Amino acid sequence: MSILDDIETIKTESLKEVSTVDNLESLESLRLRFLGRKDGHISKVLQLLPTLNPDEKKQVGRQANEVKRALEACIEDKKRLLEDASLNQSLSQSALDLTLPDRSAFRGKLHPVTQTMDDIVSVFSRLGFNLAEGPEVETDFNNFTALNHPPDHPARDAHDTFYVKDLRDASGAPFLLRTHTSPVQIRYMKSHQPPLYIVAPGRVFRHEAVDATHSFVFHQVEGLAVDKDISMADLKGMLGLFAQHLFGSKARIRFRPSFFPFVEPGIEVDISCTLCDQKGCRVCKQSGWIEMLGAGLVHPHVLRGVGYNPDQVSGYAFGIGVERVAMFKYGVDDMRLFYENDIRFLKQF
Repeated sequence: MSILDDIETIKTESLKEVSTVDNLESLESLRLRFLGRKDGHISKVLQLLPTLNPDEKKQVGRQANEVKRALEACIEDKKRLLEDASLNQSLSQSALDLTLPDRSAFRGKLHPVTQTMDDIVSVFSRLGFNLAEGPEVETDFNNFTALNHPPDHPARDAHDTFYVKDLRDASGAPFLLRTHTSPVQIRYMKSHQPPLYIVAPGRVFRHEAVDATHSFVFHQVEGLAVDKDISMADLKGMLGLFAQHLFGSKARIRFRPSFFPFVEPGIEVDISCTLCDQKGCRVCKQSGWIEMLGAGLVHPHVLRGVGYNPDQVSGYAFGIGVERVAMFKYGVDDMRLFYENDIRFLKQF
C-alpha cells in the first residue's frame, strides 16, 4: 500500500470516528491520535517526506495537508456541537428558568444635591443670568482681600479656613480651599465690563464641625448683577421670582438686616415655609420661615478693586446654600443624610 493510500485511509477512519464521538474528552483524544505533533498519524506521514523523491514529496505533502485541514475543521464543528449540547443539558438540570422576566437593574440618577443645584441654576438662567465657574483652590486675595475682608478678619484664621500646605502665590500668601463661590465674581468682573448677570455654582470648604445643619464641604450658588442704577428693589424682585419659580407661587420672602464684608447694606433672606403654609412644622422649627440665603448690594470697595466706578454702576450679590435648599425642598432635617451614600435614602429622589 502506498503512502497516498495510507493518507486516504487516515482520512476515512478519522472522519468516521469524529461522527461517532459523543463527548469532549473522547474528541480531544481522537484529535491527538490523528493530529498530534509527534505521534499523530498525519505527523508520522509528514515525517516520511525527506525520504521521498521530489515529485512524491510534493504530492504526498499536498494531500496530507488537505486531510489535516479537513479533519481540523470537522473536529472544530463537532466540538461546538458537543459544547452546545453540554450547556443545554446543564441548563435543563438547573433551577434557572430562562422564561422568567428579567430583574431590571436600578437606574442611576443625579444626586439630590446635584438636582437641586441644577434647578437653581436653571431658574436664574431663565431670569437672564449666565453661568460662571472658577477653581476650588483659590488665592487669599480673591477669596478675602478683594471681597473687602480686613487682614484680621476671623474667617482668615486656620480654624475657619483650609489652607494648602507649602503652596503660595506670587505675593507670598498661601493658597486655600475657597470658603465661598464669591471669588468667581472677582475673577469674572476683572475680565468683563458691566452690564453683567452671572451665577456661579460650586463646591466650597470651611473648617466646621459636622452636624445636622453644617458640613466642612458643601455647595453654593453665588449670584452677581452689576449694571446702572441697580437697587435693593431689584434684588428683592429677583429673589421673589426665584422663590416662586423654585418653590411655587405661594412662596414669599422677607429681608432681615445682616453684615457681610463685601456688601453694603447686607441682608439675610428668609422664605416662607411652603411645607406647612407657615403654620409651623419641624422643618421651619415652628416659625413659618426658613433662612435661605445672604445677600446685599455690592460694596463700593469691591467695585473699585476690579476697576469699576461705583458712581456709574452698582450691583447686588447673593449666596445660596444648595444643601439648605435641598433640605427644605425635600423635607430633610439632617444634612448628613445627603453624604452617607445610603442607597435607600438616595433612591427616594
